[in-house]
Amino acid sequence: MAEVSIQQNSDIGALVRKTEQEFVSGTTHRSKYVDTSLYNDINTIDAYLNSVHISGKYDSLGREKPFYNIVNMARNVWYRATDIDRKNIIVSPTKVKDTLLSFFATIKLQKWMKTADFGTFLNRWGLVLAAYNSAVVKMVEVNGKLSALVVPWNRIYCDELDFDGNPKIEIIELTPGQLRQREGYDQEMVESLIAAQQSRTDADGRQKDQKNNYIKLYEIHGNLPLSFLTGEEKDQKKYAQQMHIISFQEKKEKGEYDDFTLYKGREKKDVYMLTWLIPSEDGSISLWGSVKNLFEAQWMTNHTAKSIKDYLDLASKIIWQTSDGNLQGQNVLQSIETGDFIIHAPNQPLTLVSTNPQNTMVFENYGRQWEELGNKINGISDSMLGSNPPSGTAWRQTEALLTEGHSLFNLMTENKGLAIEKMLREFIIPHLKKQFDNKDEIVANLDDHGIDKIDEMFINSQAVKRANEKIVQMVLDDETPTFEDQQAIIGQEKQGLQEMLGAMGGKRFYRPDDIDSKTWKEILKDFEWEIDFDITGENKDKQSAMATLNTVFQVIGKNPAILQDENAKMLFNKILNLTGTISPLEIREAQINNQQPAATASIPDIREAQPQAVNQ
Repeated sequence: MAEVSIQQNSDIGALVRKTEQEFVSGTTHRSKYVDTSLYNDINTIDAYLNSVHISGKYDSLGREKPFYNIVNMARNVWYRATDIDRKNIIVSPTKVKDTLLSFFATIKLQKWMKTADFGTFLNRWGLVLAAYNSAVVKMVEVNGKLSALVVPWNRIYCDELDFDGNPKIEIIELTPGQLRQREGYDQEMVESLIAAQQSRTDADGRQKDQKNNYIKLYEIHGNLPLSFLTGEEKDQKKYAQQMHIISFQEKKEKGEYDDFTLYKGREKKDVYMLTWLIPSEDGSISLWGSVKNLFEAQWMTNHTAKSIKDYLDLASKIIWQTSDGNLQGQNVLQSIETGDFIIHAPNQPLTLVSTNPQNTMVFENYGRQWEELGNKINGISDSMLGSNPPSGTAWRQTEALLTEGHSLFNLMTENKGLAIEKMLREFIIPHLKKQFDNKDEIVANLDDHGIDKIDEMFINSQAVKRANEKIVQMVLDDETPTFEDQQAIIGQEKQGLQEMLGAMGGKRFYRPDDIDSKTWKEILKDFEWEIDFDITGENKDKQSAMATLNTVFQVIGKNPAILQDENAKMLFNKILNLTGTISPLEIREAQINNQQPAATASIPDIREAQPQAVNQ
């Protein structure tokens, strides 16, 4: 069985090994003076987040080095300041006819986000972005279910300069039981791989733990030669988007491997997305986030803390000096620490050396300079850290500093919103549309604003529809109604619908026939490209918004006729547009709805439609 399943040095296996070797040991020459290593940056960031020195835990004399962590604080500030919640992801229509559909899409989207645990994904994604600035997102659809995942940086090999254009290789570790349960895997190859399993190792070949029941797999996605799938030499210059899952074991002969291909096949699109808070100039991977920005500051802060520690350690020791030649060349400090006696010659002086600490302020000031520099680089003010401003500082000055500091984070959050919008348009909404290939009704639980919006559209259209049916029946029964009778019928239908919907509370039931005589799939064709997404609206200052709304309420309440004057109306609308809290169109719409009687809603002339209805 093994001889049939195992491939020796396959093309895809050679590609994985070459990519892994270049990723671990290679560098990227960005410019004349700049050479970077994505692998080293990833490991340094991970070490600093875990308060680990990359130069070792002890110094050359065996003394333990302290780690005065300043990067976790910066990472947490970035994390909080750029947070996005799933409840803030709203679908907005660009056309009036899509208003009802946008509400349905929002309902379905919120439901999917709950079942797919999208909120947890947003938190994990935000934490990775806050630490690394860039994050790799993976959208996976299995058995009709779409999941959003964050790929840890220490588990993926990719091209630093061209992420999208080159293959991505993700490391997966599974137990034999998990491996056997994976659908679509070549089970014959699985059994051969299990028989050759080894302990888990990292990219440097070091064993991670003592468990030898984890098997290392490589999941490859990319636009690769078609020959990787067919094995035909003629297909080497043809390319297709593919997915492979392989593993390999090194043989005794140097450079020889046994390759195990567990799965291979085509895929419609790349499942990976590169996202970031602050993009690079050329679109390449940029890890210049809250941690890498502090590489130098963290090193110098640690150096300062180590200097203070050594100084205080020395001050805590009892040191003697003497002119006695018998003690020449001996390490008196070590003798004292190990409890040895000093053997002293007669008539030779033995004096105490003063080791009282003089002043560590110079070290503290030096370290504080690096901390302050790091905070400035990361756009972090003392107010963001919860520190009280200096005595006498005006509140407005502190507020202005906070606003200025948050402007950078607003840009970061905007980039997160653009990334979520791309996920919605390319992956999530197309996935949700697959569930709409029917005429089943949708159950919606809406808030007051949503109910008012939808009920207004639903009541008008359904009242006219029901009234037409009654009027046509009256015509067929030789009871031709007058125009006034038609208006009365429409008014009765509206009142009946309002009473019916009012008794339902916040729950509504809708079918595609309520919109058009089509299936949901036909109605939602190209829907993801015809709508907008309001994602970063939660960044608005709610306190300022409340102050604006309160002012608007007071102005209109004291003088309702102010909007009748064109000059006052122009200035009023300018103020509202600048604040961005409420749109003048919303006030205008509310006025129209309040002034327009229910019985005079805009409807087609039933009298003109009667002959056509009778003929039908």
